[in-house]
Amino acid sequence: MREYLVVFLVAGSVTYLLTVIAREIALRTGAVAQVRDRDMHVIPIPYFGGIAMLGGMVAAYLVARHLPFLSAKNPGNVFRDAGVVLVAGALICAIGVLDDLLELDALTKLGGQVVAAGLLILFGVTYLHFPLPGIGQFSLPPDLASLLTVVTVVATVNAVNFVDGLDGLAAGVVGIGASAFLLYCYQLANLNGQVLAMTAALLCAALAGACAGFLPHNFHPARLFMGDSGSMLLGLVLAASALTLTGQFPASAVTRGGDGAEASLLPTLLPILLPLSILIVPMADLVLAVIRRTRRGQMFYHPDKQHLHHRMLEIGHSHRRAVLVIWLWAALVGYGTVVASLYSGPVVFAALAVWFAVTVFLTVAVPRVHLPHRPEHEREASPT
Repeated sequence: MREYLVVFLVAGSVTYLLTVIAREIALRTGAVAQVRDRDMHVIPIPYFGGIAMLGGMVAAYLVARHLPFLSAKNPGNVFRDAGVVLVAGALICAIGVLDDLLELDALTKLGGQVVAAGLLILFGVTYLHFPLPGIGQFSLPPDLASLLTVVTVVATVNAVNFVDGLDGLAAGVVGIGASAFLLYCYQLANLNGQVLAMTAALLCAALAGACAGFLPHNFHPARLFMGDSGSMLLGLVLAASALTLTGQFPASAVTRGGDGAEASLLPTLLPILLPLSILIVPMADLVLAVIRRTRRGQMFYHPDKQHLHHRMLEIGHSHRRAVLVIWLWAALVGYGTVVASLYSGPVVFAALAVWFAVTVFLTVAVPRVHLPHRPEHEREASPT
């Protein structure tokens, strides 16, 4: 775990430093988010946070290749598959940069997302097989595996893009999800005596680090937005990390949970479920947006100001508190899914129940408590 911590710190540090350069490039090229009616910011903010995060993840990958544990115990395709994911990430980040500069139409961006997913499939980063305890190994037909891969990547990319509506929201949600998935990968391998060096854990450590390094510049009031270059990059890497895990363990490997009992079906399905469960809030927001816009006779990609984060503000949450509450929900779903899949017993479920109750209380009851505060416009700070 220490070397994964090094990967996390390298990605975070490099991202933090590159963000300053990315902001300067955005200002000089005119990649700036102007104030629109549906937006929450009140002054123009530069884009290109995705470039800094990509740089942080690439730096972490290069350092990881020279770390003794990861390089000496590399089980075959750890660095190869991680490299493929970063190349696909660079492709989708480039598409996002063009969108930040030129405002590409939705169908063009969708085509770019499919091409990036196709690149993953071309080099073997796809759903392979799933170990089913007591049954054996279930292998997906190539056509079905490719289709499921494209759907997972595109859905995750767009879910992250949809949730990127408040300062720090998307980076925080994805960072929490990546850290939860890192914990799952490491513990599943550790509990079952498998090799701890794996692509999914490496990618999640780098992804979580990049999000952590970006947040100081992006938390309210933001000095830089990630833009589509960042949101699409985060969604692709999170989805791809799950893809790489499906071929990591043989069917006989996943047999034990954290309490010594036989592993349930949930850990074996988590590579599919976890990216979706981590992003269940933005995924639900995505589905509701499609339904809402279709009922109004609009195309599903037509923007509006009725997303979940907008409604959080409407019920009385401040900008920062709305972000923190959604982070808490993301942590509950992500870490709760991981803990419930590997551990059991009344203490575990009681702790999750308390966490759920606290989260509901903070979501619903806190906005009804009116504390003295300055108006939002007085708290806005202009970027320097």
